[in-house]
Amino acid sequence: MTEQKIDIADLRREYTRGGLRRADLTAEPMDLFELWLKQACEAQLADPTAMCVATVDESGQPYQRMVLLKHFDAAGMVFYTNLGSRKATQLAHNNRISLHFPWHSLERQVMVLGRAERLSVFEVLKYFHSRPKDSQIGAWVSQQSSRISTRGVLESKFLELKQKFQQGEVPLPSFWGGYRVVIDTMEFWQGGEHRLHDRFIYQRQDAGWSIDRLAP
Repeated sequence: MTEQKIDIADLRREYTRGGLRRADLTAEPMDLFELWLKQACEAQLADPTAMCVATVDESGQPYQRMVLLKHFDAAGMVFYTNLGSRKATQLAHNNRISLHFPWHSLERQVMVLGRAERLSVFEVLKYFHSRPKDSQIGAWVSQQSSRISTRGVLESKFLELKQKFQQGEVPLPSFWGGYRVVIDTMEFWQGGEHRLHDRFIYQRQDAGWSIDRLAP
């Protein structure tokens, strides 16, 4: 490893875009999430629906990757993936999951803890056929997380399948599906001056949601 050229220990800045007060909170965490996501879209952030998805393998080793949120409502948050992928294999063993939305330029973060549940074939099929055709074909091409020799393997397979499905509908692959994350906990983080950040945590209770402020 070459000698470090940048002194990262001194890289810091003040967070000055505003605070988060209890009066700003909603009774349901998804209502506040919807507002923040809307503001992230209006701010034209790159990939505002991108979230870091964390799962754990059988040995307890955590893994993370960026995935796009495709739907959310009171029932939870939805994403799609190859069912043979590393994340799907790990969720089959342990369905506990964490999501993280890093909206850096707004000085905001949202963290989610919950349980991943497989979507029905009907839900998956409905979304699959709403995708661009090339994306549908791409789902057939990639055996996600498997080892391949070169990128050319993917490209040649894509061209082969594009020709095959040139006419007519692309069928849903049996190995492609989705998950709904049933939320137990949501934490909202807003940067603050002097590192006095604002953090509020929502935790599901039998009668609704408890809300607590956390120290930064």
